[in-house]
Amino acid sequence: MERIGIYGGTFNPPHIGHLRGAAQAITALSLDKLILIPDRIAPHKQIPSGSPTPEQRLEMLRIAASHYEKMEVSDLELKREGPSYSYITVEQMHELYPDAKLCLLMGTDMFTSFLTWRNPERILSKAVLAVMSRGERGEAEAIEAQKQTIEAMGYEAEVIENHVTAISSTQLRRLLAFRCAGEFLPEGVLDYIRKHRFYDTRANWKNLPMEELEKVVISLLNPNRVNHVLGCRDTAVDLARHWGANEVDAARAGILHDITKAIDGPLQLTLCDAYGKILSDFSRKYPKTLHALTGSMVAERIFGENEEVVSAIQWHTTGKADMTLLQKIIYVADYMEPNRDFPGVEKLRELAYTDMDAALKLGLEMTLVHLANQGSEVSPESREALAWLNR
Repeated sequence: MERIGIYGGTFNPPHIGHLRGAAQAITALSLDKLILIPDRIAPHKQIPSGSPTPEQRLEMLRIAASHYEKMEVSDLELKREGPSYSYITVEQMHELYPDAKLCLLMGTDMFTSFLTWRNPERILSKAVLAVMSRGERGEAEAIEAQKQTIEAMGYEAEVIENHVTAISSTQLRRLLAFRCAGEFLPEGVLDYIRKHRFYDTRANWKNLPMEELEKVVISLLNPNRVNHVLGCRDTAVDLARHWGANEVDAARAGILHDITKAIDGPLQLTLCDAYGKILSDFSRKYPKTLHALTGSMVAERIFGENEEVVSAIQWHTTGKADMTLLQKIIYVADYMEPNRDFPGVEKLRELAYTDMDAALKLGLEMTLVHLANQGSEVSPESREALAWLNR
């Protein structure tokens, strides 16, 4: 019996995670072919505004899949109106291949939420579910529980180990905007993206007015980070006004200080490598701390900010010895902006308007205590900053 895989999604854009994972599935499931199907309207998520059209996503997927054996691309869902429900796709595929065994591929999140989909039993009656597991913490237990539930209903589910680069299309779109995503795209896809100016690859964001800068920054942040960033900017401006620092620089450093925060730790290393930055052993060991450094590089290269703004962003997490006034302001504003709520924050807010060095010192001391409680190491720069203040 012929075995045919079905792999749907937005593919916005298609990347090596999609394609290499699909290639692994072909081998693991002994598929005769795998059909990739971009959706017209995703039922489970909203496609960001300004994205390529469904037809353009289809074309990118065709370019990407052309480098792999046993892969085909179908416009089945693009021909339908309305949301691209999987149960309709599976039933149409069953009509096209009535004698084949169909395997519907999906990631862990989709698999564990599968029974909430539209008409899941109509899918299960026509196809085996195949979940691509990355082996992340807690993932195996969630997958096994759902697998047992589906098998108890009398249907099949298979688990495939997915040992490919963990990157989402959302993360990739950010890296494209920062001009460092080429290694994650199949051959030809980046050229297509640049030709059509997708994903801000040709945007000119240098020296934007604050109102436009705010819109761009918000589009690149995780939604739960927006209020903090806006709060940090406003607090930085207020502190700059109080202490006589440059308010424009304070505003721009404040709004940009977490510009790369939404990028996962391992991908922070990718950004550093793309920008030619040689890292310390500490930074490579703790890549989640790199957003201050990568944020400063993006602020300089992509947004064209001046040296004062760039350096304030670079040191807003660890601090350093002999900090400038603006560096101190951004460090403290990040710690005490109105959305922060932790023991000691009110004392920090009071000191910020009476003794900036004392506020900086308190912030560094609280950070050291927090890291010690977590069992994490303290950066050399933070220790040097405290030593300078205690000299």
